[in-house]
Parts: sequence; structure tokens; C-alpha cells
Amino acid sequence: MATALIFAGGTGQRLNDRGKPKQFLEIHGKPIIIYTLEHFENHPDIDSIVVVCLKGWIRELQREIKTYDIKKVDIIVPGGNTGHDSIYFGLKAMEGKYPDDEIVLIHDGVRPLITDELITANIKAVEEFGTAITAEMAKESVILSDNGVDIDKVPLRTHVYVSKAPQSFRYAWIKKYYEKAQADNFKAIDSSHMLSEYGVPMHMVQSTKNNIKITDPADYYVVKGLFEAIDNEQIFGLQ
Repeated sequence: MATALIFAGGTGQRLNDRGKPKQFLEIHGKPIIIYTLEHFENHPDIDSIVVVCLKGWIRELQREIKTYDIKKVDIIVPGGNTGHDSIYFGLKAMEGKYPDDEIVLIHDGVRPLITDELITANIKAVEEFGTAITAEMAKESVILSDNGVDIDKVPLRTHVYVSKAPQSFRYAWIKKYYEKAQADNFKAIDSSHMLSEYGVPMHMVQSTKNNIKITDPADYYVVKGLFEAIDNEQIFGLQ
């Protein structure tokens, strides 16, 4: 059994979108969040979906879910001030409703180019290793600096990866660490950051291409262009 926990609580301020949250911005007339949900909706190994959404946009999300006939959404819960809080709220909402060994794929609502292949790889990795952190090898050199001015180290690029999503675990196991982080008042960047700080071993899953998180306008237009390229490829494939 596997569940997708989609956190979509961001306000999209960096997109200068006049108050519309980035997950509700449209590409070809469809909200970004719906593209994301459809991948999990259509995957045969995903049984249910939990969505963490901005409180003031839950009705809009419900309307869009109905419009696009998304059937697997089981829980919609209001988000928190940070992505970390939103994930925690989503995990807490699952309490008592899901078995401890349920596989949970934690994924950004604004990362709509996930693939069936990557979802499957995450599930299989959790079954075998207990954790699955989607990652992509860094394409440029990475600089480490504690103060933002002086360079402390430039590690070999072949040893550096970028953390992406999904990040997947057994339900009770990952909830335990989020509860610990809440007790410690520790707000992590993502699950992999939290587990790293607690010294927990993790297994890496290679990301598929173009697994982009829409954060700023450039990301939006890149993803929009990629969707157009995908549509054109499908059209040409029919000829």
C-alpha cells in the first residue's frame, strides 16, 4: 500500500502572481497542482492521496479535484507556515487512518513533471531499503560557504547531488522523526535535511529528467515550455 502526501501550502510570492498561489497557476488551462495529482491518480501502486493546502484555497482545490475527476484524494488538510510544518500536519492527519507500514511518498505540489518511473522507483526503494530520497547529480560546481562571503570548499561535482522529490518512507517511521523535530523546534528544508541532521542513513534514487520545482517565474516558463514539447511529441507521434 502506498500513499502520496502532496504539500501545496506555498503562497508563490516569488512568482509575483498577484496573490494567486503558485500551485493554482495554470499551464494550458490546467492548474499546476492538478498535473501533479494526476500522476499519482493514474499510478496503479498509489492507493490514496493526502493533500496539504493553503487554508483559504481548500474549496478551490476541492472544485478542481471534482472538475478533473481525481478520485484518490482521501484527506485535505490546511498547511502550515513552512513546508516542514505542512508535511508534519499531513502526517498527523493520517494518524489512525493508515497502517504504520504504509509507504508514504512526500512530494511538492509544484513539481508537476514527476513520472510513473520515478514513483515506482521510490516505492521499490522503500520496500528494499526503508528510505528513498530522489536526487539528481549537480550539473555545475557547488561552493560551500559558512558566511556567504568566503569559500570553504568546492567539492568534486561527481560527489554532489541535488535533493529533489518524492522523498519516501514507511509512515510510522517518518512521522516519528517529524514529531521529534517538532519537539526540538527544528524546521528542516526537507525530509532529507531533517534526517541528515539526525544522523539517519538514507538511500538515494536517481531522479528522472526535468523534475523541476516551480519556485520563480523562470521555473514556470521552463515547465510550460516542457509541457508544450511533450504535447508536440505526442502529436508528432500520431502522424
